[in-house]
Amino acid sequence: MDWLIAPVTVQLLGALLVIGAMLHLAFTLLQARRDAVQARTVHDQRLRVLEKDLAGAAARHLRAVRDAEGGWSGSRKFRVERKVPESDTVTSFYLVPHDGKPLPAFKPGQFLTFQLKLPDRAKPLVRCYSLSDSPSETDYYRISVKRLDPPPKSPEAPPGQSSTFLHTQVPEGEILDVKAPAGDFFLDLEERRPIVLIGGGVGITPVFSMLKAACAAGYDQEIWFFSGARFGAEQIYKDDLRALEAAHENVRIRLCYSNPTDDEKLGEHFHHQGYVGVELFKKLLPSNNYVFYICGPPPMMAGVTADLAEWGVPEADIRMEAFGPASIKKTEPAPAVAADAPTFSVEFAHSGKTVNWSGADSLLELAEAHDVVIDSGCRAGNCGTCVTAVRSGAVDYATPPAAAPDAGSCLVCIARPTSNVVLDA
Repeated sequence: MDWLIAPVTVQLLGALLVIGAMLHLAFTLLQARRDAVQARTVHDQRLRVLEKDLAGAAARHLRAVRDAEGGWSGSRKFRVERKVPESDTVTSFYLVPHDGKPLPAFKPGQFLTFQLKLPDRAKPLVRCYSLSDSPSETDYYRISVKRLDPPPKSPEAPPGQSSTFLHTQVPEGEILDVKAPAGDFFLDLEERRPIVLIGGGVGITPVFSMLKAACAAGYDQEIWFFSGARFGAEQIYKDDLRALEAAHENVRIRLCYSNPTDDEKLGEHFHHQGYVGVELFKKLLPSNNYVFYICGPPPMMAGVTADLAEWGVPEADIRMEAFGPASIKKTEPAPAVAADAPTFSVEFAHSGKTVNWSGADSLLELAEAHDVVIDSGCRAGNCGTCVTAVRSGAVDYATPPAAAPDAGSCLVCIARPTSNVVLDA
């Protein structure tokens, strides 16, 4: 019988070996699977960490780019650190970030947009004010605001809303909502060409910022600075202007008073009696080969820009800033409307009004003429307050906006229809 047991034993041993091999293989496969799952888990964890790091790096990069461009998203809280009178009607406001974080740089000549919360208004009043100090002053932003009182010939007229509010109801320590520096009217310090800076009244603020920035940057080209005022009491920054001229050989300051007081002497208190204009430039400048930067009241800007063009100054070398009534469009004669000019239908959907447009007015002016209320600020395509959705139709712009709005919207303060239009207003 032993000969029968031997084959069975061999078969059993073979089966056990096969089972053992299969179990080993199964264990090996299971371990490999566990290792693969663990490796995948580690990989996924590392991938998530990498994605987080990349997202953080991208965010930091965007913040760095935004800061380098002098901006931030939306409104930022600023505290009025100081109020300094510059004249009987002009006060400078020194603004510091409420969050204590650093201030981004700005370009000399740019402006800030304010959302002012007046007590008698449901919505903030939006206004733009030029930065009036040099970007090299990194601890604060400064604006210089003229209080607009009723004109002497119309004492019953209301005073300026925003300027009166800032002067009389905004004390030191107050918090204001401010949008980032913006605007295409600025001095390019890399351009390095001789420049003429022209400021009329409180319009001196952006060109004064340019002057200080140029001096701080070691600008070595010729700089002429013309400031127009009625008399000395209205001339702001007098001491600063004289100090800058004394410290920099390439700077020439000229104060022009149109109606000096009896005790103000020509050559001592001011340089020229009369208005700032091209006839004066022809007497003082060796040529017209300068870049001219202009900011002031509409009549001055209209006259100076037209006369500069007639003098042969290229259009690209005549640069100007304007807000509200002093918008660039307003400084030029309104274009004549041809007899066969197209007439377009403009529907203000929310207001339930449909009117015809057949001239050179902006859509904002058309809305106001028909008692349709649209919030606005600069009225020159700069601040973005008047952005309005276009439900249908197309528009173009009288002058290019500082920043184009999103697709499907327009800046009604400078927009004109090119077809029948339906606005979300």
